[in-house]
Amino acid sequence: MNLVTIDILNPKAVKLLKNLEDLDLISIKEKSNSGFDKFLKKLRSNAKQSLSIDKITKEVEQVRLKRHASKKS
Repeated sequence: MNLVTIDILNPKAVKLLKNLEDLDLISIKEKSNSGFDKFLKKLRSNAKQSLSIDKITKEVEQVRLKRHASKKS
């Protein structure tokens, strides 16, 4: 099975695609237009580098130290 994304330029093509679906030649699945995919791609493309578990752990520990220090004051 191949997965293909198609931009429909002419509304007449929708009817043709529906006919193909009725013949069980294709399956049509609507994709949501929430924009979440675009946002996620943009967020990932803006990442300068991937973080390792060690870098994440160090950052979490630093934040925890600051948080505990502010509670003691």
